[in-house]
Amino acid sequence: MREIIIDTASENQRFDKFLKKYFKEASSGFLYKMLRKKNIVLNGKKATGNEILKNKDVIKVFFSEETFLKMMGKEDTSFKVFVPDDLEKRFVVIYEDKDILAVNKPKNLLSQKAWQKDVSLNEYLLGYLYKKKEISKESLHLFRPSVMNRLDRNTTGIVLCAKTLKGAQFLSQAIKEKDTPKIYHCICKGVIDKEMLLKDYLVKEEKENKVFVSNEETPNSKEIVTGIKPLKHKDDMTLLEVRLYTGRTHQIRAHLSFIGHPVLGDYKYGDESLNRRIKETYGISSQMLHAYEIALPGVGDIVAEAPLEFSKLI
Repeated sequence: MREIIIDTASENQRFDKFLKKYFKEASSGFLYKMLRKKNIVLNGKKATGNEILKNKDVIKVFFSEETFLKMMGKEDTSFKVFVPDDLEKRFVVIYEDKDILAVNKPKNLLSQKAWQKDVSLNEYLLGYLYKKKEISKESLHLFRPSVMNRLDRNTTGIVLCAKTLKGAQFLSQAIKEKDTPKIYHCICKGVIDKEMLLKDYLVKEEKENKVFVSNEETPNSKEIVTGIKPLKHKDDMTLLEVRLYTGRTHQIRAHLSFIGHPVLGDYKYGDESLNRRIKETYGISSQMLHAYEIALPGVGDIVAEAPLEFSKLI
């Protein structure tokens, strides 16, 4: 006999759906038969499968060890989580509750893996929760905490993460319904002295992983709308507040470059000579773009302080 104790990551879902995820090699017919025969019971009582699970519910499974592991799937019996040595330095939590958290992502860190060997923000998230004893071998079998929005490798700032299934559902719905208004800060080339609402069109070139902006609509283009507000300027640089009204790939970087004010340190869309100068003068070699603020329904505004490089430049 094995006991499974429901935690906050697995609550608020139907019992039968939980069992199908937990015993992924078992057929629905087999699981319902085990419920009828009381080989699987919930809180010591016979269950039908349509019950909604609650935190600390106890499931007892009267299988042989061999059957239990076979129904789970042998590939899921391993537990691989590591805690990075620089976890406290690079995984800075700025908001957390029992279902979600927000971190201030540093530069030169992927939000999610591009290749199997990569170490991304997802691995830092798992390491953080493992260190706090909020995940375990069995909980990862049922739900894997994950990053819910992405930033480019060298863009810093707010990334939202789901700790539980409930958190993932909440963030997915908020992002889908566009209930997460975002404000970015960036430092761009030249002086911008007035607020502007930029409306143009963007085309993505998959092979080059690059986008191109035009003021004319084409068959493959998508509209982009970007609001910019100057906060301060120094010499030939301006600190901008940027609001995204559409969320396209590289939108801020490409849109500012299109109007002649590329983001400093941007080697894909930026000014090569200016980038070289700020690298030589200030030691800055990554784009000065930061996800500064995000609003979440029921939570409010979450703010992430910009890196020290911003104050070095302006």
